[in-house]
Amino acid sequence: MIGAIWREVPGIVGLALPIVMGLAASTLIGVTDSVMLAPLGPVPLAAVGLTGAVAVLFYAAIYGLLSALSVRIGAAWGAGAGLAIPGILRSGLALGALVGVGSAVLMAALWPLLPLLRQPEEVVGAMRAYWFWICAFLIPFAVLTVFKSAFEAVDRPWLGTAFAFLGVVINVPLNYALIWGIGPLPQLGLTGAGLASFLAETLALLAAYLWWRLAPSMRRLRLRRQVALRDMGVTFREGAPLGAMYVVETASVSVATLMIGAFGTVALAGNQVAQAVGGVLYMLPLGVAGAVAIRVAQERGAANMGALRPIALAAVVVAGVWLVAAAVALALEGEAIARLVTDDPEVVAVAAAIFLVFAPMQISDAVQSAMLGSLRGLSDTAWPAVVSAIAYWPVALPLGYALAHWGGMGPSGIWAGYILALAAAGVALTLRFWRRTALLGDGA
Repeated sequence: MIGAIWREVPGIVGLALPIVMGLAASTLIGVTDSVMLAPLGPVPLAAVGLTGAVAVLFYAAIYGLLSALSVRIGAAWGAGAGLAIPGILRSGLALGALVGVGSAVLMAALWPLLPLLRQPEEVVGAMRAYWFWICAFLIPFAVLTVFKSAFEAVDRPWLGTAFAFLGVVINVPLNYALIWGIGPLPQLGLTGAGLASFLAETLALLAAYLWWRLAPSMRRLRLRRQVALRDMGVTFREGAPLGAMYVVETASVSVATLMIGAFGTVALAGNQVAQAVGGVLYMLPLGVAGAVAIRVAQERGAANMGALRPIALAAVVVAGVWLVAAAVALALEGEAIARLVTDDPEVVAVAAAIFLVFAPMQISDAVQSAMLGSLRGLSDTAWPAVVSAIAYWPVALPLGYALAHWGGMGPSGIWAGYILALAAAGVALTLRFWRRTALLGDGA
């Protein structure tokens, strides 16, 4: 078993690295907004954090639902059924457009609820236009996610990463121009950051579409021209539980952010700094989950059941090494890391305290993410959604509230409740995967 695990590590790393970088690219757009708006003070920084806390629900739902495409395409690729892939992709693009528009409309409809959630008035008053530009951002984000999933599943993951980073590269000069004003352009501040993010993601999507339509290497992915409603239905049915699971998880994170908002603007700004850094770190386990899902799906499609457990354990090793290193860095250098984003001493102090809690969370997250991706590769998504609902809501949030208010930990206590939740979810998902692979004939 050890030799089999070791042989799988390079494959997991080779697939996870571009997936991680592609996922980090979408997060880096928010990080770019935070860094470039930080000189304007804590209010715009808190506005980015509050908007992101809600938008991440939709990012998670979109990613979860549409990532079922990578499993379907990966299984077809592993089985040698390449002729089925163009139909899955085209139907996925249609589904992605529908999901993106629906998500944008739904997020926009949530705007009137913000004043009811006890958030700082000066933050809510400054962020209306930024909020609605991020709503619009969800549409190109959803369709680009479909292209990335397809490229990853057919062993072209760096292609999806290139288009994701194209959006980040475009966003930097657009942000500068629209936040501060260059030449005839007005100084739009926070609103300019939202508009820049939307334009950058749209241009990256256009580049991916043109590549798919014109590049000779993409011929195998565009043979079939009609959109099959049946393919859309299958993808939706497989992806809906996964999307719900990510929503359950990220909704609890968003609620945690709203709970931190009750501690004031400085606490919310410090949490945004910590979340910006933690979000980038989280891309590694999320990328490993995507990589192991594709590898498990490919081997399942090839009927190579003996490879499933070594693939899953190799993913745990890869995620574990990275996250232990991240935990040490957060624990020892939290203040220095926070100062890379802002020089406000109060905001830095809050962020550094949250980093101390984030450190042990990283270790628990290694197992949880790897096993979650392994089960996704088996098209097992409904049961993990139930596990997430139980772990994150009845466990993490009440415990975090108690530690923050009754335990005297303040904003960092909200996140302390997640340590136990992630550990419990990791154990439950591991037992589930082991039982499922035993039923598939992968040994006892």
